[in-house]
Amino acid sequence: MSRRKSTERMRKVEPYGVETLPQVYAGPAAYVADRSSAFVDVPAAPAACRGVLTERARLQWHLRDGGDPAALAEEFLAAHGLALHDLSRPATAHHDATGVCGAALYLSAAAGAHLAGAPTTAPEPAPTLPDLTVVVYGHHPTPPAPAGRPASAWWLGAWTESWTRRQHADAVTKVRAAIGRGDVYQTNLVGHAAARYTGDPLPAMRRLGALPGARYGGVLTGDGWAIGCASPETLIEVTDGQLITRPIKGTRPATAAGRAELLTSAKERAEHVMIVDLERNDLARIARTGTVTVDELFTVRRWCDLWQAESTVRAAAADGLGLADLLSATCPGGSVTGAPKRAALTQINALEPVGRGASMGALGWVAPGRVDLGLTIRTAAADGHRLHTWAGGGITWDSDPAAEVDEAAAKTAPIRATLAGRPTRHDQR
Repeated sequence: MSRRKSTERMRKVEPYGVETLPQVYAGPAAYVADRSSAFVDVPAAPAACRGVLTERARLQWHLRDGGDPAALAEEFLAAHGLALHDLSRPATAHHDATGVCGAALYLSAAAGAHLAGAPTTAPEPAPTLPDLTVVVYGHHPTPPAPAGRPASAWWLGAWTESWTRRQHADAVTKVRAAIGRGDVYQTNLVGHAAARYTGDPLPAMRRLGALPGARYGGVLTGDGWAIGCASPETLIEVTDGQLITRPIKGTRPATAAGRAELLTSAKERAEHVMIVDLERNDLARIARTGTVTVDELFTVRRWCDLWQAESTVRAAAADGLGLADLLSATCPGGSVTGAPKRAALTQINALEPVGRGASMGALGWVAPGRVDLGLTIRTAAADGHRLHTWAGGGITWDSDPAAEVDEAAAKTAPIRATLAGRPTRHDQR
């Protein structure tokens, strides 16, 4: 199963354009006054460690750099004390107060499409964001003092959509036509919006990560960029050789009527089961034969102001499964692509006017014997001038174009309200 390069080659990364920063680096220079004292809030990082984490090394990679991002990530981690070449075995290593704790891992939707062999030609709305970031953390011997800096006034401008409601609805109609021709069974369409801002975006990103139901709530920062995540969805979790994915498909308002409607919707259930089958197939590629099971099917859970349907798919990792093969098999997530995955990705590239940036990718924590990556839905990104959000939904033959546009708006509404500092409906209850 191994796709790793040699450690010696990993140390000679210049041909890939990889940026390796061995010094402490806790956040973007534009946002953090004292880099050594920023609080690390990476999604899925151990709660007990977040106040004492300090950066040891960083890898940043863009698609234009060339190479295999999954293999680069695995080898970079190994070169910095985190060997993830065989995830089928329970972890035997552990960190102490001065050792390496683990690492943040972020992979963009475009990098995932690249791993799947799909086209990635749509222009990215926030091109300063890397497509792969790996940040290795150790423990600071004593908790760092809070950074002392004056609060800056926060202002967020109006959102500008990358496509109109009509263009979004027309794309839904084109997907339905492709389904009618037999090109795809389902395709997930995602829209983007951007708004100018002034002030420090990190408090807004942290508010986003604190939304109710955000299993992968947190923030990852870099030089001149930041990603805030409020995702409820597990892309892939590996613990003691067990693989778990929890696809989410199907959304309704968080009311009693909305819950009943979601549970009885034949369209939503069919859409959901299609993605569960796709995820079963993805896990089967990297699992021991005969171990793939569905523990839960179409369980309704709440995220902020919405009900969502979630399933749990589990399998035992194949012997010798490394991080690179795990990422290649699971990225990008089936619930944000469609089925068949590569055909859906090709259609997405042709229909969506801009790239998906930080959304619909992977973000989380890796450590010896453990991987916990969320799918970056309900996610925002900041570059030096604008905030960016993305939202969409799965399109099937039974999809109504106007209803699909409304569903995307419902998903992004609490995100935009939170970023602006306004209460959501959940806050007002």
